Amino acid sequence: MTNQQQSSKALNISLWIAQVFVAAIFIWAATSKLFQPIEKIAAMWPWTGEVPSLMVRLLGVVDLLGGLGLILPSLLRIKPRLTAYTAIAIIALMVCASIFHIARGEAAVIGFNIFMAAIAAFIAWGRLKQ
Repeated sequence: MTNQQQSSKALNISLWIAQVFVAAIFIWAATSKLFQPIEKIAAMWPWTGEVPSLMVRLLGVVDLLGGLGLILPSLLRIKPRLTAYTAIAIIALMVCASIFHIARGEAAVIGFNIFMAAIAAFIAWGRLKQ
């Protein structure tokens, strides 16, 4: 195996690890937002008790689509470029979430959003490169 093939294989493995990691977090967040009572979710994320419940549920759908969009296109090899586009959408979502938290005076919690955006940027870069 050539050095370039090894590098490409290592990149692909790293991308899959990143995709599964981010997808798992998004699908977990989605199931929480979609299926748990708002009071229980608000104990974890206080903002969910202060916005309309419909918004929380819709964000759960967005999270679910993001999680599935990171895995299914590449896994099924049906329009795998959608994985990169999903990662770009996740970056946009994390920017919006950061702005939302800053506006609420919760700037201390945006580290997670920045971390997820950085991993999504890696996924987008890697999948668009291939």
